[in-house]
Amino acid sequence: MAAGRGHLLAFAGLSASYFAHIGFFNPYLPLWLKDLGLPIFTISLLASVQSITRVFAPYAWGALSDHTGQRVKLLRFSAAVALASSFGLWWHGGAWWLALVLLVMFTHTSSMMSLTEAAMAQLVAGDWGRYGRIRLCGSAGFLVTVFFAGEWFERFGMKHFPAWAAGTLAIVLIATMKLPDIREPVAAHDAVKEPIGPVLRIPAVRWFFASLFFQVMSHFSVYAFFSLYLDSLGYGKSVIGLLWALSVVAEIVWFFLQGRLIGLLPMPRWMLVCGMAAVARLGLTAGLGGSIAALVVAQWLHALSFAAHHTTCIAVVSRRFPGRLRGRGQALFTVIGYGFGGVLGVLLGGAVAQELGYRTMFALAAVLAAVGSLCAWRVVRLEQAGRAGKA
Repeated sequence: MAAGRGHLLAFAGLSASYFAHIGFFNPYLPLWLKDLGLPIFTISLLASVQSITRVFAPYAWGALSDHTGQRVKLLRFSAAVALASSFGLWWHGGAWWLALVLLVMFTHTSSMMSLTEAAMAQLVAGDWGRYGRIRLCGSAGFLVTVFFAGEWFERFGMKHFPAWAAGTLAIVLIATMKLPDIREPVAAHDAVKEPIGPVLRIPAVRWFFASLFFQVMSHFSVYAFFSLYLDSLGYGKSVIGLLWALSVVAEIVWFFLQGRLIGLLPMPRWMLVCGMAAVARLGLTAGLGGSIAALVVAQWLHALSFAAHHTTCIAVVSRRFPGRLRGRGQALFTVIGYGFGGVLGVLLGGAVAQELGYRTMFALAAVLAAVGSLCAWRVVRLEQAGRAGKA
């Protein structure tokens, strides 16, 4: 048990440091690119590089980790390369240079969550209360940096963005060095490779991935453009950071209570509830962006639209892709949602925002979330039919 607690603490440290990096990088990257004088659509193209890497990198890393079982060593390698590539942000070589630097960096950081989630899913063995406590540490890390970075950039400007990138990635690298060398038994890797095709042919699995695609695609309006939207409405960087921080506080509350709440509904029903919360959140952001009270409510809905949805998806993937399918299953979660969904969400969002404005873009995102909710409802019906057929 002591060793188990030590392992949990090590993963909690990695979660805290990784999301501390994400907490400053993702919200403030668009503002830094704007500070460099780049137009909105170019900013959306550069922001989409992260999603582009999630189309190919997580599945490649996941397949490699399934084959070798060396998820922790791969995490350390990814963190080291990401840190080295971040130094390229100091040289202003134009949009193409930034695209190359971000491509290398994101190819390695985008692999880290799928590798970590696969290792954590193995470690917690279905105890989503323990999983929630680990992810709570990640939310706390995000909260600290999104708030303090906002204050820092408000006072000193965006010029220190590259230094923040290198500093936070150095902490991530240190955290990976503290991880236990968890590896699946060698015998499992001597066996015949288990095919993933039969799982993907299950109708409920296909509708699950469709729901994931539209839900995450809708949320990229927040990930890529929320800061720019607030900036266009006249909010200062400290207020922008505070609103981001509120969403993370909601996330922390959910992860703290998750062990008691997640069992109240089957996982497919949680997906439907989360989808409906996303529709409300994005609708409020689109229609009442000038009201700080409405934005606070919208950000609090992050507890359901992201935090509960994320845990639900990880639970579904862990159930549908057990054992030697785990790495590839987690990678598909990242590729379909944050890869394809992210690329289309950022590019479509950038084009709509440039032509029709941010409000219209957020309204379109609410429609996408509604489509994702309908797909989740279909999963609920298929699961019900499956249970009735076994009765």
